[in-house]
Amino acid sequence: MRTLCVALTAASLIACAAPADGPYQATGIKVGEITPTSAIVWTRLTAAAERVDAEMIRPPVRYRQPGVDGLVDPPVWPATPADWSPVVELPDSMGVQDLEGAVPGAEGETRVRYRAAGDDEWQLTEWGAVDPERDYTRQITLEGLSPGTEYALAVEARPAGGDVSVTVEGRLATAPGPNVPTRVVFGSVTGQDYINKDRDDGFNIYPAMLARNDLDFFVHTGDILYYDSWAKNLELARWGWAQMFSLPTNVEFHRLMPTYFMKDDHDVWINDAWPTQQSLYMGDFTFEQGQGVFLEQVPMASARTYRTFRWGQDLQIWMTEARDYRDANDAPDGPNKTMWGQEQIDWFMETVAASDATFKILIAPTPLTGPYIDPIEMDNHTNEAGFLTEGRRLLEFIASQENMYVIAGDRHYQYVIEDPESGVREYATGPASNEHARGWDNDDVRPEHRYINVVGGFLLTTVVRRNGIPRMLMQHFGVNGELLYEDVRVATGF
Repeated sequence: MRTLCVALTAASLIACAAPADGPYQATGIKVGEITPTSAIVWTRLTAAAERVDAEMIRPPVRYRQPGVDGLVDPPVWPATPADWSPVVELPDSMGVQDLEGAVPGAEGETRVRYRAAGDDEWQLTEWGAVDPERDYTRQITLEGLSPGTEYALAVEARPAGGDVSVTVEGRLATAPGPNVPTRVVFGSVTGQDYINKDRDDGFNIYPAMLARNDLDFFVHTGDILYYDSWAKNLELARWGWAQMFSLPTNVEFHRLMPTYFMKDDHDVWINDAWPTQQSLYMGDFTFEQGQGVFLEQVPMASARTYRTFRWGQDLQIWMTEARDYRDANDAPDGPNKTMWGQEQIDWFMETVAASDATFKILIAPTPLTGPYIDPIEMDNHTNEAGFLTEGRRLLEFIASQENMYVIAGDRHYQYVIEDPESGVREYATGPASNEHARGWDNDDVRPEHRYINVVGGFLLTTVVRRNGIPRMLMQHFGVNGELLYEDVRVATGF
């Protein structure tokens, strides 16, 4: 059969298939878990080359409320009453596949071609089938890579045993070895809500970060999407990931930028969720399903989502898990109440103590410092109603480490706080768009605030040596890449 080759987007997708045959990769690729010698490439096959363009951005949902006849409208956010049960009211003529941004999956096979910069020969992985039980995804581990090296990628798709139908081109750069004092730059953000995107094709922060042309990797600290009001079953949860990651800005960014993904409450189940929580509010969608969907939708080495990565002599990052092991939020605080779980705490303290990296950064999906605007809020390490005892223990440990800092997700605004008791400095990334910024008043500046700004944007961390002395530059940027604040930390001990 004669094939037709057409460019789908500039330089990113090259289709080589008979018209309408497929399979395609309309949700792009994701590259993650970068080490000096390995990386994971996430692929997903789709039945169509493009996302669905429709007027219905979210499925209509109403609720059965005890004691009330008929269906009621959704409660006012952020209320999620546990005794309300949802009813998804799609018209008879529509299915989930007809919603805006839908990208149904397809069977087929994928492989990765990759080569180091300057090499002429491509290395090839084996063809392998995507998994229909995991939303037609497949994760391919690249091993034996060279440290501190840029690689070109070409992720190919085909029907089983057939010809290549589409190729997605991408890139990655491996981490430098632990003894190499090199410049490292990474971005981070939280709070990416589809209804609060700030351009038709996605989010301004992604082209703004790519335009810098200096990032080595990116960390999404959680709340990658917001299940609460619409993910009432497994099919809808997967639709939400396809809707978000078929946005052109997101496809382009993730094919070019290795990303470490973290999860929080809204992208595992429900607002302020914990594993034993009982609620009818999410319908047929469970906490356990949310854990599974996260693992199938991001490049991830194992089901254990807390991990650490070294980037050269001067930087090591720790990304922690705040949902899978936590006790009930409303349990009384005390020495036995835990958000992280003792096994994770032990791992964290042991690996931090063993590290000889100059700068050590904890990246946490929820903050360790305060204040928080609502003193009865229970979902953090900051308030007495929550996990304050464990939080103080963690801050005391972090304070005992030389050149250690915290990056926090979850907050819908940017800040730098220096904890008055421990002296630990915490940097909140802020949300992915101005439309999603809320939760504080810029006029409410407390003594512990070094910077406070209710805006969207991203945090940029740069570790570099000047005259042989390592320093860390922390910069908050607005959604279009405009510099809003910067803070320089010079390493002690040199």
